This record gives sequence, C-alpha cells and structure tokens, in this order.
Amino acid sequence: MSVLQYAEGLTDRQAADQVRTGSPGWLREIPAVQVLRRAWVEQYHRDGKGCAGGRARTSRRADAGSPRPTTPDARYGVKRGSGWCGYKTHLSETCEPDVHHLITQVVTTDATVADTEVTEAVHQGLAARELLPGEHDVDAGYVTAAHIVTARDEYGIELLGPVGLDTCHENHEGEHFTQSAFTVDWQARKVTCPEGRISASWSDERKSSGTPITRVHFTSQDCGSCPVRMKCTKAADGRRGRSLTLLPRDQQQALEARRREQLTEQWQQRYNIRAGVEATISQAVRRTRIRRTRFTDLPKTHLGHVFAATAINIIRLDAWLTETPLGQTRTSHLARLDLAA
Repeated sequence: MSVLQYAEGLTDRQAADQVRTGSPGWLREIPAVQVLRRAWVEQYHRDGKGCAGGRARTSRRADAGSPRPTTPDARYGVKRGSGWCGYKTHLSETCEPDVHHLITQVVTTDATVADTEVTEAVHQGLAARELLPGEHDVDAGYVTAAHIVTARDEYGIELLGPVGLDTCHENHEGEHFTQSAFTVDWQARKVTCPEGRISASWSDERKSSGTPITRVHFTSQDCGSCPVRMKCTKAADGRRGRSLTLLPRDQQQALEARRREQLTEQWQQRYNIRAGVEATISQAVRRTRIRRTRFTDLPKTHLGHVFAATAINIIRLDAWLTETPLGQTRTSHLARLDLAA
C-alpha cells in the first residue's frame, strides 16, 4: 500500500510481513493496511512449499465477497451468468395509468446482497417518507411468503409478485403429489395425505438462518404399503415415509393462496404493469450511465444513484408539463416488414 511504501520504502509483500511480525500497533490500525491484509487472506493461502516461510499462491476458488484494495465496499456478484465487481441498484416508481411515473425510492447495496434482502429496506424507506403504495408490484426475486405477510400486516401493502411453484422430489417423473395435495389441520397439528393417512409427528424447528419451520413426517408403515407411494416419495424400499416442511401458518396460507392466484389469467394481466419498471431501468442506463459508478465507496455510489433518479424525474416532469408524448416501443425492421405484409 502507498502509505507503507512512503513511510518505510517497502514493497507490498514486505509491508504485510512487517505488519504481521514486529510492526508498531498503530501501523496495524491504518485502514489501507487492514484492507490489504483482508484481501490477501481471502485471495491467497500458504501451500507449504518453497522457502522456510512458505510461499503464497492464488486460491483455486476466489471468494465472491472479496474486496478490491482501492474500493473496499465493492463486491463481486454473479447474476444470470454475468459477473461484475461493484454494487446493485434497486429502483421503485409510481405506476398509475393516468398520471406521470416518478421514481420514489433508490436502494444501493453491494453486489452480493440478494434481492430478497432488499424488500424490507424499500418498504421502510417508503414508510419513512410517507410514500407507501397500496400495491407494490415486484419481480419474483423480491417475493417470499414472509414478505407478503409483513407487507400486508405492518405496512398495509399488497405485495404483488410471483412466488416459487409447488415443488416435488427432483427425480419424480409424470404424475406426482406436491405439497398442495396434503391437507393441513393447524389446530390439531396433523397433516392428511391424499390417501387419507395421518402424519405421525409434527415438530417446530428453525433453519440455520433463524426462520421458523415445521417438520411433518409420515411413518414408513403407512408409506411403504401405500399403492400410490411412487407418486409421493422416492425413499428407497419404503424405509422412510413422506416428510413435509411447512412455514408458519400465516406464511404458508399466503404462499398457497398466491400460487393459486398467479396461475389465473386475471392475475397475470394485472401483473403485466410491472414491465414498466424495465423501461425505467433502461432509461437510467442510457441517459445517466447508472451501471458505471464514478465513485469508490457505497455511500457516494448511492448518492450518485439518487442524483440519477432525480435527473430522470426532472426529465419526466418536463415532458409531462410540456405535454411531450411518450416514446413508442421500437419496432425492428423485420417486424415492420411483417406488419406491412
């Protein structure tokens, strides 16, 4: 790091060895030195070869969260096969059909933060500025059963977005029993299978993340002799019965209700309005170059994103006040030839 090189005329490797062995305590507290040490620990390891002290070589698997020494807030993220080192921007906008659309919330995170972790922060920010919507249309990445319940009970928001489909064993082929085929009696703490057999155990547990769940098990005697066992479980030789994992009651019921709703044409037409935010993201990329940060840390990058959103709002307000018509969706040359034909 430049601080150590200037102070003692050492290379990066010598500077780190100096910090690790006999350097003064204040030297270890320099932020630049701490970032350098962290980056080396995450990117390198000793392999026991070479000279007495061993030699460092790059790790076979780089940590996706490793910082760069010049930008310690940046992280390396991967989404849909594309990777980048930096941040994520999450935009919310109004979408009423009869008024102009304005960006109301900007959230910036490092690139490793999952979309599901941002939903609550968005609602908190909107609530703090008294901009909570009655309905919030979001991408599938922002929706879980817990989010649906929290948005409804704590913020009075209907969180509209698709949830994951009812799952089954990955090796099932053809007809199979999904979780929705079982009847849950929450009061009696029992589950009845499609063949009328009742679960043998019901236990409340928690995931490693702290999320409360319920484990339900059927006995091997019930499942082993069941005539439709192959549609329900793949346990070898009937030694184990079918098991289910349930969310807390309010979340489980919200999840099942959403799974039924999102299969209807009415729900899908209602959800089409969310596509409008893709145009907003495109406008932010084209007009403000929002995918290229000009700053070196998260707070400044977030401020840049807020400025970009403000600029887009000014452009939209000007278009509304001057009655400038909205741009039409681009039609390719090939599509125009097809329409002409």
